[in-house]
Amino acid sequence: MTGKDKSVVLWSIQDHITTMATDPTKSPGSGGSIIKQNKPGEGNDKAVDGPSLGPRGVFCGHEDTVEDVTFCPSSAQEFCSVGDDSCLILWDARVGTGPTVKVEKAHNADLHCVDWNPHDENLILTGSADHTVRMFDRRNLTSNGIGSPIYKFEGHKAAVLCVQWSPDKSSVFGSSAEDGLLNIWDYDKVGKKVERASRSPSAPAGLFFQHAGHRDKVVDFHWNASDPWTVVSVSDDCDTTGGGGTLQVYLLVSHVKCSLSEMQCFSFPLKVKTVQVSSVIVKIDISMGHR
Repeated sequence: MTGKDKSVVLWSIQDHITTMATDPTKSPGSGGSIIKQNKPGEGNDKAVDGPSLGPRGVFCGHEDTVEDVTFCPSSAQEFCSVGDDSCLILWDARVGTGPTVKVEKAHNADLHCVDWNPHDENLILTGSADHTVRMFDRRNLTSNGIGSPIYKFEGHKAAVLCVQWSPDKSSVFGSSAEDGLLNIWDYDKVGKKVERASRSPSAPAGLFFQHAGHRDKVVDFHWNASDPWTVVSVSDDCDTTGGGGTLQVYLLVSHVKCSLSEMQCFSFPLKVKTVQVSSVIVKIDISMGHR
């Protein structure tokens, strides 16, 4: 969990399950990681039935709001975080609540997002208000905050809000931003002759797909781990429509052939705006009360 208190808080629901299973008669708040839950407006001295979960640890090291956190794919005790202090921090709960590695100037502005490569745990992505995505190798980071990114990806014209590695290929990842774009990158292609020959001179290095179907900032997106090369993205259209947003699901047709027989049907309690026979499978407008 992250927040404006500049800390990262580690939780485990298993603590609650274990405590209650070990001693079902144990009253809430009598020990372990279970603390008493108060009614709205009541102080801490007025406890009621219904336990809530206490944290395993509170990790301090950021100097401003913590924006995002992600776990190391191979360890439930290692994680990293980014914040408005422009820092990338690596943590290890086994060695304490202080930073294991702290990169003081990971970007030239606030950091909004971070993701750890599930295929190669040495690679970490960060996205920032400086419009860039940077890739770090944790083997090149040192405890005194020194460390340069392997590469800086420049293809957005506004703050990057979300980054995520692809589950389908270790070198592929996506980024979305306030410019309304979702970019798909392949760092394996950066600098290679094949890429230089196939892309236009003005195209950013490593960029091989760009989705521009949203009307406003793309606040989040996610790869479908069960359906290869399928992506869902969400935009916040309040600035352009006065409310609501758009959810889009689509295939990357440069890798997957999309035909009419592959069109998917979705059952959402939302109004289907359009169905397109192209890279977008389904486009849904989230009305947020507007008709």
